[in-house]
Amino acid sequence: MKKLIIAAAMASVLMAPSCSRTARQAAPDDDFNYHVDRFADIEVLRYKVPDFDSLSLNQKILVYYLTEAALWGRDILWDQHNIDNLAIRDLLENVYTNYSGDRNSADFKAFETYVKQVWFGSGIHHHYSTDKFTPAFSREFLEAQIAALPADKAVADTDHLLEVIFNPEVAKKRVNQAAGEDLILTSANNLYEAGLTQPEVEAYYASIKVPGDETPISYGLNTRLKKVDGKVVEEQYKIGGLYSSAIEHIVTNLDSARAYAENPAQKQIIESLIDYYRTGDLATFDKYSIEWAEDTASQVDFINGFIEDYDDPLGMTGAWESIVNFKNIDASERTEVLSANAQWFEDNSPTDPKFKKDTVKGVSAKVITAAILAGDAYPATPIGINLPNANWIRAAHGSKSVTLENITQAYDAASHGDGFNEEFVIDQPTRDLLDKYLFITDNLHTDLHECLGHGSGKLLPGTERDALKAHGSTIEEARADLFALYYLADPKLIEIGLLDNPDAYKAEYYKYILNGMMTQLMRIEPGKNVEEAHMRNRKLIAEWCYEKGRADNVIELVKDEQGKTFIRINDYQALRNLFGQLLTEIQRITSEGDYPAAAELVETYAVKVDPELHKEVLDRYSHLDIAPYKGFVNPVYTLVRDEQGNITDVKVSYDESYTDQMLRYSRDYNGLRK
Repeated sequence: MKKLIIAAAMASVLMAPSCSRTARQAAPDDDFNYHVDRFADIEVLRYKVPDFDSLSLNQKILVYYLTEAALWGRDILWDQHNIDNLAIRDLLENVYTNYSGDRNSADFKAFETYVKQVWFGSGIHHHYSTDKFTPAFSREFLEAQIAALPADKAVADTDHLLEVIFNPEVAKKRVNQAAGEDLILTSANNLYEAGLTQPEVEAYYASIKVPGDETPISYGLNTRLKKVDGKVVEEQYKIGGLYSSAIEHIVTNLDSARAYAENPAQKQIIESLIDYYRTGDLATFDKYSIEWAEDTASQVDFINGFIEDYDDPLGMTGAWESIVNFKNIDASERTEVLSANAQWFEDNSPTDPKFKKDTVKGVSAKVITAAILAGDAYPATPIGINLPNANWIRAAHGSKSVTLENITQAYDAASHGDGFNEEFVIDQPTRDLLDKYLFITDNLHTDLHECLGHGSGKLLPGTERDALKAHGSTIEEARADLFALYYLADPKLIEIGLLDNPDAYKAEYYKYILNGMMTQLMRIEPGKNVEEAHMRNRKLIAEWCYEKGRADNVIELVKDEQGKTFIRINDYQALRNLFGQLLTEIQRITSEGDYPAAAELVETYAVKVDPELHKEVLDRYSHLDIAPYKGFVNPVYTLVRDEQGNITDVKVSYDESYTDQMLRYSRDYNGLRK
């Protein structure tokens, strides 16, 4: 999957209402409480699963077992994030649940915030910045609580765990992307054995790849590298290998789900995934991926496995994740229209013809209702996904693209009236434009990004998928974003009925530049650079267009009477041309695997932060009380049985708190802890 991550800093603008044909697919439920919890820089929301009751009984049961399979993978991601995460979680939860002191004391409140941060990050590092959390309580406080624990709640090696928690120099960064540093040695994730170096890892993968292979497996996708007798070897994630106990639970529930498959094709997909988990064979994973990409008939769908490589500084190993969903039939009309016109968009791209696909294969797209989020998609989740990632599968067999509209609707409903537009959008006419058209143009941007952007273009023969190394994720996200931005302003969208006003695209253009140049900076700590791939992508595009359009004053930074900085776009069509020019270059870089050019673009435009502008954004944002990051608790699914034990229904409820859900998951889906 290449996933589109919402910019929560723009949440109030990002999900503004729209009009006529462009209106949201379903109005928010005024009686539904989307707000769950707020702490540190995070707000936790809940999402509805509309139309779940309209599914057949077999479909509901299928969703139930797929959600169980999803939840059993939770501990895998925690362990992938850091080798000490699960032990630290046990320690923190034991202290939290057994604490007998004043829960309103400053120390306990700070401890509670830290526990909630660790839950949200699936470990001791921030989910987005990947910096290690800094406790606001003392080591002495935690030591005293550990000493007071009942004997059956004691955790081994507490001195080591305390050092990991409190020493800022230990495991300081989960994913390091700093230029010039050894990205393997300095990243605190558990994808590589401690002590392995970047040159050793790169040399190992270079030694096992088959030159000229036009259908390569996804090397390293489901493995941890370590040294044995001085040689680098792979430990596979599979039954009988790493994470076996959790994977066994996943497979048990996939096997139960298989009995309720909607059709033979879906049953075969589940069987192939089970085979992959049993063998760890990446050729079997390719078989599963092809079957999954070609299944467009099933209403219920899911992803489950080691998929995205953002957590690997070299972009090789996949983080475990799962999303279970079903098709939103009414809302899928717009994505199906885009899919039907995929060849037109490819043919009319501004990129060099030699980098275009002659025939676009099997681009299927739909709007989905998420039923469960898990692993790397929980609590923070993408709003759009596109799979498979293997370029040769996409070229030969097509891909699936989805937009998670019940998630975007939850963001929308939770962000109304927060004051963001008034603080950061330059004037009332622009705010009116955003109010009228941003919801649809932002959803269309997601659709174009996922449905067509990631699937567009082709690699030249001999170009490796990881040729751009540490910059690969940033460049790929920029390529998909630029494709979407370029076509949002095309009259084709009016012609095929997806927009009803030729100026509607301006809402997304304004939001994108404002976010890329300014408002996403509120997620960065003072003095730090931009490191996350999606943030780098947005900054690269916005800053490049600002610089290249400076002579013609395409984008302007202006100050009001109070000295506040605002974005003004003076020529939207010129900005579209700049998007096209940058898309042309980034497609060339991707197709040719031009690492030096990728590195120059990223390091020049995507990394460095203007400290003066950064301080201003942080100061202005601090008055709004808007959490920079948002995520979700999941609904709870319960089987209903009759007196004979037969399943008669599946009920969904939304009343579980964030704390209760996290503690329940640790207790009931304890896949790796004995």
